[in-house]
Amino acid sequence: MAASTGGCSSSSDSLFNNFYVEVKEIEKRDSVLTPKQQIDRLLRPGSTYFNLNPFEVLQVEPEAVLDDVKKQYRKLSILVHPDKNVDDRDRAQKAFDIINKAYKTLEDEQSRKRALDVVEEAKGRTDQMISEKRKKQKKEGKGSKVEEDDPVKYKHAIYVMTMKLFADMERKRRQLEEKDMEMRKRKREQEIEDEEKQKIEKEWQKNFEESRENRVNNWKAFQQGSKTKKMKGGFRPPKHKAEQR
Repeated sequence: MAASTGGCSSSSDSLFNNFYVEVKEIEKRDSVLTPKQQIDRLLRPGSTYFNLNPFEVLQVEPEAVLDDVKKQYRKLSILVHPDKNVDDRDRAQKAFDIINKAYKTLEDEQSRKRALDVVEEAKGRTDQMISEKRKKQKKEGKGSKVEEDDPVKYKHAIYVMTMKLFADMERKRRQLEEKDMEMRKRKREQEIEDEEKQKIEKEWQKNFEESRENRVNNWKAFQQGSKTKKMKGGFRPPKHKAEQR
């Protein structure tokens, strides 16, 4: 999931706001949601962001105890199970996998704690944002009341911040994963290069040894040939020249 900054921030906020409206509408008719509606909810456009939050996927509050989470998981898993949606099996399987992943996240103590930490951080950041907003309004003479004083809008603000934090966490995870893959790729490329160098060096050494042996044999043959020629020709003393007077 690629994340951008600057001008894309407002579009991200708008996207998260739309998610919130959709989720609230879905929650209102939660008791009568059909399998198709649940599948559509989990696979609707932009659901990649939404599905990072396991509490929203399972439609449970962060404070819910594990037994309640388990009951909700069973209810949703039955609704979207591929065997219960034979006319839409592929999409049902995707929705079923999303629910399973969310439940496994909340079932595991460590991963659930990480998810709860995200929610708590979202609350902290939201409270800080509201405090700064209130101070700014007071300074401008607009009073201390802010729209987030409305419990519904306060919950909305926390929801938006929570989604942003989950998105940031996922982006960092992918960046680390890509960095790790790149490092492993470079390491493997270096290993291949070193292996190729060793292969070339080994081949060169082999050829050198073979040519060395040939050179030694050729030299021995040359020396042997020279000795043979000398033996065949025999020794011839120099001719004596008569002294001239």
